[in-house]
Amino acid sequence: MKRAGGLRNAGLGALILGALLLVAAKPAPKKLPPLEASLKAHVEILASDEFQGREPGTEGETKTLRYLARQWFDIGMEAGTNIPGNGWFAPVDLVEREPVISRASFLRGRKLLPLAEDSVFVVTSGLRSLVQNAPLLFVGHATFPSMPRAELAGRIAVMLDSVPAGTDPQKVGDRAGGLLDAGALAVVTVLDGERGLEDVIARRNRAGYTIAGERISDEIEAFMSATTADMLLAGSAHGKVAKLRTDAASARFAPYVLGIDATFEATSRETRIRTHNLIGRIPGRNPNAGAVLMMAHWDHFGHCAQAPAEDLICNGAIDNASGLAVVTEAARILAKGRQMDRDVYIVATTGEELGLLGAFAFAENPPIPLDRIVAVFNVDSTGLVPKGSPVGIVGKGLTPLDPLIAEVVRKTKRKLAPGDGPNAYIKRQDSWALMQHDVPAVMVSSSYGDMERIERFMEDTYHRPLDQAGGSINYSGMADDVSLQVELVRAFSDAKRYPARGKVSHQTP
Repeated sequence: MKRAGGLRNAGLGALILGALLLVAAKPAPKKLPPLEASLKAHVEILASDEFQGREPGTEGETKTLRYLARQWFDIGMEAGTNIPGNGWFAPVDLVEREPVISRASFLRGRKLLPLAEDSVFVVTSGLRSLVQNAPLLFVGHATFPSMPRAELAGRIAVMLDSVPAGTDPQKVGDRAGGLLDAGALAVVTVLDGERGLEDVIARRNRAGYTIAGERISDEIEAFMSATTADMLLAGSAHGKVAKLRTDAASARFAPYVLGIDATFEATSRETRIRTHNLIGRIPGRNPNAGAVLMMAHWDHFGHCAQAPAEDLICNGAIDNASGLAVVTEAARILAKGRQMDRDVYIVATTGEELGLLGAFAFAENPPIPLDRIVAVFNVDSTGLVPKGSPVGIVGKGLTPLDPLIAEVVRKTKRKLAPGDGPNAYIKRQDSWALMQHDVPAVMVSSSYGDMERIERFMEDTYHRPLDQAGGSINYSGMADDVSLQVELVRAFSDAKRYPARGKVSHQTP
């Protein structure tokens, strides 16, 4: 027994010794430079499970804003809201509306047309909308510039989801919204293209959000498959969807009534959410010279998956703990440096993922008049590319900021990526909300200088639980973006170097 035990102990000792030798042979993790280490620490904290995905109106929001406010206070920033009693936190009241009831019925003359109960999906932008016994008017693809109100008044517009061959879908715009604005009681979309009814229900059946107090009209939309539309049209003089498409393709097409009346009803459930923008300020020597803004959204989706999935939280490491880390460390450098001419505001916005709502709320109730803001630099989803990568501008050619941005990029020994590919994302980030109020706002980022990489991120990781701090975030590239933001803010805060604000171009890419 002793001999056998001794052999076992000797074997165990050999295994332990071997393991220790392997550990000793393994190289120690490379120590990050101080700035990269700070960026990594911010991302790991803000994108941790403890912050629960940073959803507005939750404990995750409280932890996020508390963490950022503490960091910004320690940097030496001042509270920037100009709201007595609020200091750092500017309240943003949101309204969440979730679809509840969807009903549709159709009559030809006095005859009720039988359709399956769930074959038509009806949704409203308000709390309750009802349209009763209104005639259906076929408007083709609805890509025409305008339609007389007299044709749409008192009628429900029926349009094809597809667009004519050769038409760029990105250039079509909001066709249903245009018909409603022109006087249609409601809009029915026949899904004859790539989208199916299940796709529409999955997207439109989610909660929608607005800023509290915004006037919302009770607009109503309905969706049906081409098969359902064929059943609806069966026995009528207008044939099936194939004939509707042929009619719509004719150069002589004019809208016509279908001889069918419809009744639609839709309701929503409303919930109020109180959330906040966080606003700090680095005082300049001459506040009358205006201000520069640096901003990043703090919110994400919280719990975004359901069991049996193993990971239920969208942590939002790249989108947008990375942006928060960059603006925080850029502000730290700026606050320690020589005092600038202009005030610099640092803004962490809420509700970006819900439709840029925090940025719109900031624009509607800013701490200073908007015409005193000479430039805005948004930071969103950085850390995708390595140090020294080309720089992209989301908003290139749409503001008067480009010449000085190009000069700053050159002086930092960086290169601007060719083309205006990043403008594909112009409406998907917070600077767009400021641009709608004639404030020159852009996003200057190395991540958007590599369109292949940003598009791969969007396809593989974006808005998924995979966007975690343990992923392949490039902190050297993030550090590059910190340096770039610092130099941009310094340049545009110099009243001599950038003496006045020009007009914003209203072109849309």
